[in-house]
Amino acid sequence: MSPTSYAVIGSGYRSGYFLRIARALPERFRVTGVVTRTVERGAEVTAEWGVPTFRTLDELTAADRPEFVVISVPWSVTPDATRAAVQRGIPVLAETPPAPDLDGLRALWADVGAGGLVQVAEQYLLTPSYAAALAVVRGGVIGSATSVQLSSTQLYHAVSLIRGLLGIEFERAEVSARAFVAGAANPSTRQGWTGGTTPQRLTTTLATIDFGGRMGLYDYTDNQWRNPIRTNRLVVRGSLGEIVDNEVIRMLDGSTPVQSPLLRRHTAGDLTVAGLDLEHISLDGRPMYRNPFNGAVFPDDDIAVAALLEQTGAWCRDEGPAPYPLAEACQDHLLGLAIGESVASGAPVVTGTEPWAL
Repeated sequence: MSPTSYAVIGSGYRSGYFLRIARALPERFRVTGVVTRTVERGAEVTAEWGVPTFRTLDELTAADRPEFVVISVPWSVTPDATRAAVQRGIPVLAETPPAPDLDGLRALWADVGAGGLVQVAEQYLLTPSYAAALAVVRGGVIGSATSVQLSSTQLYHAVSLIRGLLGIEFERAEVSARAFVAGAANPSTRQGWTGGTTPQRLTTTLATIDFGGRMGLYDYTDNQWRNPIRTNRLVVRGSLGEIVDNEVIRMLDGSTPVQSPLLRRHTAGDLTVAGLDLEHISLDGRPMYRNPFNGAVFPDDDIAVAALLEQTGAWCRDEGPAPYPLAEACQDHLLGLAIGESVASGAPVVTGTEPWAL
């Protein structure tokens, strides 16, 4: 098979994720080029990643047209960059969120929604631990999922996990949220390890999302996923059991509740020379998740992003379903915005039925 080919518009922090994956797996991914604003920045990207750069999308596609383009630019620029690609008939994988605010989401959907050319780079449901939990839920192991409690990532990312694990589509929801401030050390940031132990004032946001019979509990503290003194937590409750982080509790029969771990198997271990590479995650000896990039020694987030890239390529070739359509990402951000609105107002926010849900 030919490698999945894509181009990247933008050269910031997140762009490096898509370039790093292609460099690690050239037999499966190929970057045709990167669009940068300046020649100087283009030279830096070429020197670091060994890929050609261009100033415009037209120059890039004239040189080597990719299967799709990854839009990895600031929030305010993403909608126009997405429109420009769609106008040229180029499929898009846009970074999250696809537009900054509700008006922007509505306008973007009005312009490009009907064309069906836009996917969104929401990778968390493809992250190994969450993908394994999703397989447990979809396999009916805990019965029908009724609630998700998540303390892991922020806003639209968390909403995508809550909706995915509950099987929620575009249902109306009531969101009630509050924010609290407390001191905590914050020794690691996007810029790297600081080692700081002086407590900083960090905000924790708690929100309930009532979908009418099913609910989500959102719990996030500033910089949580980078902070080594703050852990991730997941509880999925179902009609016949629940998932608590890496444990699954369910009824084996009418008189036997049982508890089993979700076990991660890695290649590394005592007296081996292999790298620490995820092979699979299993429940009672049955694989719930297999690493599609075993051998690349990727961290979990890179595994998820690579899976999203590969699925987007398959979708472009009509060889697979749409990985994460624009409508899904718009709904995620709608609910994320409702969390912020509820915090600001101190009152519940009820979401309506938006155009992408029709």
